Amino acid sequence: MNKQKLIALLGCCLLLQAAFAQKPAERPKIVVGMMVDQMRWDFLYRYSQRYGPGGFKRLLREGFSCENTLINYAPTVTACGHTSVYTGSVPAVHGIISNGWYNRALNREMYCAEDSTVQPVGIPSEKGGMSPRNLLTSTVTDELRMATNFESKVVGFALKDRGAIFPAGHSANAAFWYDGGSGKVVTSTYYMQELPAWVQRFNDRKLPQQLLANGWNTLYPLNTYKQSEADNKDYEKPFGHEQLPVFPHQFKGRENGNVRSTPYGNTFTFEFAKAAIEGYGLGSGKVTDFLAVSFSSPDAVGHQFGPNSIEVEDVYLRLDKELAEFFSWLDQRFGKNNYLFFITADHGVSQSPGYLEEHRQPTGIINGKDAIAAVNKALDAQFGVPKGVLGVSAHQLYLNRPAFAERKVDMSVVEKTVIRVLKQQPGVVAAYSLSELGGAAIPEPAKTMFVNGFNEERGGDVLVIYKSGWKEGSRTGATHGLWYPYDAHIPLVWMGWGIKPGKTHRTTGMTDIAPTLAALLNIQMPSGNVGHVVTEIFDAGK
Repeated sequence: MNKQKLIALLGCCLLLQAAFAQKPAERPKIVVGMMVDQMRWDFLYRYSQRYGPGGFKRLLREGFSCENTLINYAPTVTACGHTSVYTGSVPAVHGIISNGWYNRALNREMYCAEDSTVQPVGIPSEKGGMSPRNLLTSTVTDELRMATNFESKVVGFALKDRGAIFPAGHSANAAFWYDGGSGKVVTSTYYMQELPAWVQRFNDRKLPQQLLANGWNTLYPLNTYKQSEADNKDYEKPFGHEQLPVFPHQFKGRENGNVRSTPYGNTFTFEFAKAAIEGYGLGSGKVTDFLAVSFSSPDAVGHQFGPNSIEVEDVYLRLDKELAEFFSWLDQRFGKNNYLFFITADHGVSQSPGYLEEHRQPTGIINGKDAIAAVNKALDAQFGVPKGVLGVSAHQLYLNRPAFAERKVDMSVVEKTVIRVLKQQPGVVAAYSLSELGGAAIPEPAKTMFVNGFNEERGGDVLVIYKSGWKEGSRTGATHGLWYPYDAHIPLVWMGWGIKPGKTHRTTGMTDIAPTLAALLNIQMPSGNVGHVVTEIFDAGK
């Protein structure tokens, strides 16, 4: 072989070697699913002038964004959102209809993740056990475990137990959450009998005390927060130990209970996410592993101060910096083409009624207790049943069916009375019998959202619908739970393995996330899936 042919052959070998080096793995080493509790879609852009290049801007630059992703059920609350993302389903099917609901068999309100057959691990047993047993379908994380004959490892974590448990699914290796009383990460006997040594070491670091030792002040000078209202607004809620809702916030002696209500709850979550990856060796095996992590602090801060507060702006500026650092850590550990990442939210958030009043927007306050009292009074007067409403959950009223049956009263007549009284209450735009919801004259997409949110076994009898901008309780703080876009429009951005840059403005649903993950991983979609694959991801860059 002459010299020129040898050089050409060596050149071809080098080119082939480079091509194989740049080719992504056949499967990602790990999927990292990140949910931000109460992150409205516009937060991707609202503070973008001060975002750095490596966080949210990197996501939008290198990833594929589904710009018009909407929740397709109501109520838009935490437990439903985390469950629907990972099941590809809706409360009507997966059964997690709210953070809690009235249980007719138990004759009481029950929590979404409560499980009397298990005990807490890491805290005293009297606090009660938690598990995913109330979830009626599989999750995409369950399907990954089954597709690999349980070789894939799945771990869930959030400061909130429900934010860890439902994404991790029934077959998870572990789900962990934060106990504010002890300041520790805990779990339950559903997963294990004792905390792993690496979790105990993590708890021994006492991160809440370290993170809040100097209180919470703004990342940048206070007067530079131009995307927010003034620091001291009468519709913000101060911390219980403070006189005013203003910076700096101090927490000496209260670190454990307050870390979730500060941006340092996000710091804590990132630190545990990295510790879990290392502790379980996630992404180091021959099959794909999954870390489902949820960031609960934006929800706590948003509820307290409202979405136009300096506190919320500071949370997102800090989250952007920490997200950039997390991406760098993932890059170094796995390689940019070897992990699949997505970010979304469980719900959005309304404006504070005080803020809406100030800017002449439609708003008002709903007194739920007075409304139920009025309903009960009418039911007592008309049918002789003093406690006609047993419970309220997910804007659904649970009526005392046995008491009305004993008096041989037709439930349809009872429901008409309830509806009549509810429609007289301030802030109520409509009320409907849930048994007749399918034929109700409700405009889309609201009608489908209400139908998707109603589970016949666990649901109530009458649905009440609030006016846009109205909030139950008081004019301070903010909340979520309604069908309106401010609660239902969430971010969805994919990045990493198998993802090419791009975006779509086509309407996509929260329930489209799980089947898209299943398609990317070549596994079965969850058992109750109603969503559709976001096919644009596979066409991006062509």
